[in-house]
This record gives sequence, C-alpha cells and structure tokens, in this order.
Amino acid sequence: MALGYVRPARTGDAAEIARIQLSTWRTAYRRLLPRQVLDQLDEAWLAERWNAAVTSPPSDRHRVLVAVEQAEQSYLVGFIASGPPDEQALAPDESQAAWGDRVAAVTDLLVEPRWGRRGHGSRLLAAAVDLWRTDGFDTAVAWAYEGDPATRKFLGSAGWEPDGATRALDVSDLLVEQLRLHVAIPPAD
Repeated sequence: MALGYVRPARTGDAAEIARIQLSTWRTAYRRLLPRQVLDQLDEAWLAERWNAAVTSPPSDRHRVLVAVEQAEQSYLVGFIASGPPDEQALAPDESQAAWGDRVAAVTDLLVEPRWGRRGHGSRLLAAAVDLWRTDGFDTAVAWAYEGDPATRKFLGSAGWEPDGATRALDVSDLLVEQLRLHVAIPPAD
C-alpha cells in the first residue's frame, strides 16, 4: 500500500523538483508549448532556481512544498510554490499595490503525470491552504493555461474560479493564452 504526504522542500530536493517540472511540462504541455522550447529547457538551470527558492526565499511567506509517495521507497512526485504575488502574478496593466498583503499567488503546482490521480495535488493544495491561513492570506490566485483543462478542472473542483484576468505569453513567437483563477481561503474550523 502506498502512502502519500506533504512536507516543506529541503535543500537536497531542488534537483528532483527540477526533474519533476521538466518531465511534467514535456508531458502535459507538449501540445501547448513549442517543442523546441521544451527541448531547450535546462534541468541544471531549473535546479539552481529551485535551490534558491528553497534556501533563500524572498520572504518567510514564500514556500515550496513537496508531495512524497512512500511505498518500498520514497519518491518526490509533485510540488507547489507560492507566496505574496509579484509581477508574474499580475495581469497586463494591473497594479500590485491594489492587491494588498492578503493575497497568495501560486507560481507552480505540478504532480508528475505518472503519479497523478493518487491525491498528491489535493494534499499539496490543502497543505498550502493551511500555511496561507497561518500567514494571514485570505485569497489565492493562480494562472492556468487556457489549453490545460486538467489544471482548470482540478482547481475548479476545489472552488477556484476565473477572476476575469487573462494574458497571452509570447513563447517563441507563439501566443499561449492563460486565465487567472482565484479562491477565497476559508477560515480554519
């Protein structure tokens, strides 16, 4: 019987987080993003960025959590990164000042496809919500690709809804549409 749990990311997790990100993007987004872009992503560069996110976050409200599947061995199978919104969370022509300090922005929420449908995404999201409450957030936002119904359906099943903001990312001369979802963070029981 396999067990799953969530824990804060550790320094030694950066390479595995990068591998999960790269593997997931190359599988889940192969029809959304140009192949040459996915092929050019450098796992070592991603690992350096994740190491910085884990060891030197911009604030104590920035967090990286990992999902672990434990059977005969333990496997990192997914992760979530979130914190106060930066310019990446904003829609075009939107001011960060209007958001205040009670909004959490999800920058990444990925579960490697081969480990999907085992509750890891739900556990990651639930653990993040608990931390968001502790950190004083009352709303969370996340961008989802318009062409990624799986992410939109998953977040929708947890109460996330579009907030009306959209944007198009220029990825190697291909505009990739995104929409922003939001959810109110319910108070603790």
